[in-house]
Amino acid sequence: MHASTASIASFSFNAAAGLDGRSFARPRAISFYEAETEIYAQGELAGALYRIEYGAVRIFRLLADGRRQVVAFHIAGETFGFEARTMRSFFAESIVPTGLTTVTIEEKGRSSSELMALALESMVRAQEHLLVVGKQSALEKVAVFLVDLYDRQGADGTIDLPMTRTDIGDYLGMTIETVSRSFSKLRSMGVIRLKSARAVEVLNVTKLRMMIE
Repeated sequence: MHASTASIASFSFNAAAGLDGRSFARPRAISFYEAETEIYAQGELAGALYRIEYGAVRIFRLLADGRRQVVAFHIAGETFGFEARTMRSFFAESIVPTGLTTVTIEEKGRSSSELMALALESMVRAQEHLLVVGKQSALEKVAVFLVDLYDRQGADGTIDLPMTRTDIGDYLGMTIETVSRSFSKLRSMGVIRLKSARAVEVLNVTKLRMMIE
């Protein structure tokens, strides 16, 4: 792991998945990760949650044949790292330069309402991912992906895409070529505008949502 740290006097975790911090240990220093840096690996001992101060993180598993299956993306303001077991089930990597704060779960907090809320949120996201992958058309998959990010980023009209097209393909179960064609199709339909490889402007969010219903 290549990360640097900086001390902070205090920090609030209130914004993370409804947590109020009462059942967790004191806030820790901010750790800075360069792009494409491992945060934790599958098989490691679990026990810490991570809040993203800036940047983005991918959660993935390596399959037996060497392929990568991305199961989640997390962006600034979100918390990740919850595990139902004592060992990590997935890898976590920074996608771009990323700053994280960590909180160690105290034993007394393991049955707290805050931890339960985080567990349920993780479960819901996993179920939603299965629904996305199960969509029949590539266009529907990309539309669901964009609507999800649109809602999570504050819906100001522009979606930041820290992840690459390869990342998106590994998340949606599609090839990079199919991902690119789907983006181009949405653009030709007047639903989105590609401001850059890492930014999408949503021109017609109503039509985008109708595509996934």
